[in-house]
Amino acid sequence: MHHPGIGAWMTKRRLKSADKTALIHGESTVTYGQLADGADRVSALLRQHGVGKGDAVAYLGENSPEFLKVMFGAAQLGAVFVPVNTRLAPPEIAHVLTDSAARVLIHDPEFAERVANAMGAATTVHILVTGEGTAERPGLDQLLRTATVQRLDVALRPDDPAAIVYTSGTTGKAKGAVLTHGNLTWVALNCIVDYDVVSTDVALMISPLFHVASLGMGALPIILKGATMVLEKGFEPGRALAQIQRHGVTMLSGVPTTYQLMADHPDWATTDLSTLTKLTCGGSAVPVRILNAYEERGLSFSQGYGMTEASPSATALPPAMTRRKQGSVGLPHFFTDVRIADSTGAAAPAGTIGEIEIAGPNVFPGYHGLPTETAAAFTADGWYRSGDLGYLDADGYLYISGRLKDMIISGGENIYPPEIERLLNELDGVTGAAVIGVPDARWGEVPWAILTVREGVAVDTETVREFLDGKIARYKLPKNVVIVDELPRTASGKVRKTDLRARFGA
Repeated sequence: MHHPGIGAWMTKRRLKSADKTALIHGESTVTYGQLADGADRVSALLRQHGVGKGDAVAYLGENSPEFLKVMFGAAQLGAVFVPVNTRLAPPEIAHVLTDSAARVLIHDPEFAERVANAMGAATTVHILVTGEGTAERPGLDQLLRTATVQRLDVALRPDDPAAIVYTSGTTGKAKGAVLTHGNLTWVALNCIVDYDVVSTDVALMISPLFHVASLGMGALPIILKGATMVLEKGFEPGRALAQIQRHGVTMLSGVPTTYQLMADHPDWATTDLSTLTKLTCGGSAVPVRILNAYEERGLSFSQGYGMTEASPSATALPPAMTRRKQGSVGLPHFFTDVRIADSTGAAAPAGTIGEIEIAGPNVFPGYHGLPTETAAAFTADGWYRSGDLGYLDADGYLYISGRLKDMIISGGENIYPPEIERLLNELDGVTGAAVIGVPDARWGEVPWAILTVREGVAVDTETVREFLDGKIARYKLPKNVVIVDELPRTASGKVRKTDLRARFGA
């Protein structure tokens, strides 16, 4: 089979390492041969439901072997995989399904109510549920056992879409970043080169695979090398420590909050962490107190910078440079380039703050169905405009200085204020709304809502959270609400969020 994309990976892994453990999930193990057979059966099942090249297949579920079987099974058909964030509210799920025009949605049973509430506005043709299901409504496990496998040789190019990953919308609606087969292959290669991934590695996956960081920097490099993943449905610090010791985990990825909670756990001091050799951290800089706690156990971090549009990783800071280049997010990945542009778009000299721009085969081609937004995201010579501010030092190491966009990063989750502000302005009595990120010792940042309200109207934090609950994911709900007489604005009427951050964000 000639298939230049990730759809060929399972066939090749079966040839090279069929009996090697690919996944550990709970008390069960899945070999590469079994994972490949599952992907073949998913392909057959999807084809029975009319899925072909270019069709979207959505998946709403926790980390599991089924997630990967569906992703690779869809890829073998040339279909486009759409992972859905399990924390989304029904209206957000409906947007993802409608915008991607998903022909099939596969979801875990626990999300049935949310899916039912989302389907009024969605156009998905077929809905399948993971697990055994019932006699009346067979689940994915039953359906795959009876699927007739027939290999297809689908003509694909590296620049054909493999996935659409939705990013929180800066204008109220999430945008679908189209990631090609080439994008996903090159980001995996970048991680293999810069993080020294080897076939004997055992990676503990505590972050959800629907996040592109876990997928592009975790699952894909591991599978490409034929290593092993321990799949967890969620993160609980005590269980994570136990799994590291039980399975001899060598690789772990997370956000600063993840590592802080583990170091604060009662089992931290007694857990055998001697097998850990690769720790990666993203989302925000690792606080010194966490660096100290891990270095006391002989562990160092790789840190990095990226975004969904880079599949997602752009830079990596090797552990050896964590102290020498403290505060840096590292050097560009081996197959990726980073530059800094000044306000005119020209290259800025070392030490000068400007917009971070990224190029390379891991950079996405654009947003699904949004040509205007796609054009605005790239420079005339094809570099992706990150919207983030930073500078390169004399050695080429990148430092993040701030964000042109007002994105909030809370516990590794991206939150875009306009999405929340749009809903807040619908709350009765609210006359103006601004959402800012406020530093938080546990989550890095949390959203606060700064509101102006009509005279005589009582609005507080509880009122706002109750109003928003069910309309957006719960991690986006403001942790505090402040009522002010007037929002500071520019002459053109835009809210001056720098003033609000100076007043409330310290």
